Amino acid sequence: MTTFYQLAATSLQGQSVAMEDYAGKVVLVVNTASRCGFTPQYAGLETLYRKYAAQGLVVLGFPCNQFGKQEPGGVDDIAQTCYINYGVSFPMFEKVEVNGAATHPVFRYLKEALPGVPGRRIKWNFTKFLIGRDGKPLKRFAPFTTPEKMETAIVAALKM
Repeated sequence: MTTFYQLAATSLQGQSVAMEDYAGKVVLVVNTASRCGFTPQYAGLETLYRKYAAQGLVVLGFPCNQFGKQEPGGVDDIAQTCYINYGVSFPMFEKVEVNGAATHPVFRYLKEALPGVPGRRIKWNFTKFLIGRDGKPLKRFAPFTTPEKMETAIVAALKM
């Protein structure tokens, strides 16, 4: 059976990143979009990342264009939104698909482990998955759950 740490993804800069690089950390995986009503959550995600990074939190952003075509741009457009508009310093990855036949392995694994209300599908941008230090998925958060409302769960995971 595949584990989170056996997976890999390509960074926004085009480098292959092994998820095992995050072993021992609490990981928050988020499917993102630059033109979504939830896009301002980048600011809250960045705040959480900066507040808890020293304690072992890492946020991983995965842009996706499957919902309302709200991530239409390429790498430069995504970088503009994340790094310049929202000051994101957490790792961002290349655009992926989170549903369907071409689902990225990270999201295939997370949806299997934490199916959620719509079954083994992601309903919209900014669905979030919290993964414990041991690589086991702990909790799935809906798109409308703000980063601030996840803080208690993140703190609890950091203490595990």
